[in-house]
Amino acid sequence: MAIGKWIGGFLGLMSGGPLGMLAGIVLGAIFDAVFDENNYFTPEEQAAQEQRQYSRQQGDRNGFLFSLMVLAADIIHADGRIMHSEMEFVRRFLRTNFSDVAEKEGEEILLKLFDEKKRMGNVAWQRQIVAVCQQIAFAMPQEQRLQLIAFLCEIAKADGTIHSLEREALKEICQNMGLETGTAEQMMGLGGKSLEDAYKVLGLHPDASDEEVRQAYKRMARENHPDRVASLGEDIRRAAEKKFQEIADAKDRIYKERNMK
Repeated sequence: MAIGKWIGGFLGLMSGGPLGMLAGIVLGAIFDAVFDENNYFTPEEQAAQEQRQYSRQQGDRNGFLFSLMVLAADIIHADGRIMHSEMEFVRRFLRTNFSDVAEKEGEEILLKLFDEKKRMGNVAWQRQIVAVCQQIAFAMPQEQRLQLIAFLCEIAKADGTIHSLEREALKEICQNMGLETGTAEQMMGLGGKSLEDAYKVLGLHPDASDEEVRQAYKRMARENHPDRVASLGEDIRRAAEKKFQEIADAKDRIYKERNMK
């Protein structure tokens, strides 16, 4: 998977706009370094490649991955620092779920985006991120946006704590992507083992009624079912399955504490 494929397939879904602009910046800056004479396709291979990368499913997948890199750059640098633990989480995520090549290329994309933020300045960058989120809200179904937020929360938690600026950035991304701001807090609670974390995942206070607990879980299960992101690839579906199980675990802890069935 070369960087051109990430962005080429992505442009089939979300051509132009703020994401298209950032894609052009990234691709233009590293094109020469990535594509040497050994990486060019024959005309037949190029035609087959174009047919694959511009299919709807490939466009969805690459659009999701490039959007993840753009928003990850925003979260990682939200507190003004680039933490090694957060970068390593992204590298490991790409390596484990995709490939060693994806790890290298994803890191190159992130570094170029950090450079672009520095060049633009924080105010202009934040305007760009708002526009990016609005474009994502228009182009991506809710279930894919929820999975994006889940990944971003994992990145924010990678260094063992979530900085207040990262928390605020996650809430703003949710809002600008057309999701409830509480979605970020719910996703940040995933993986927690306490009863407090369980209520956070379901977006509830401990004084919620049993029926409110049941309805909140049903809604979360429906919106976050792995089948809803299956078109993005088996790797992303597996990540969604993990999230789905963590939602079920949160529900089970609350049910057990309340003696619910």
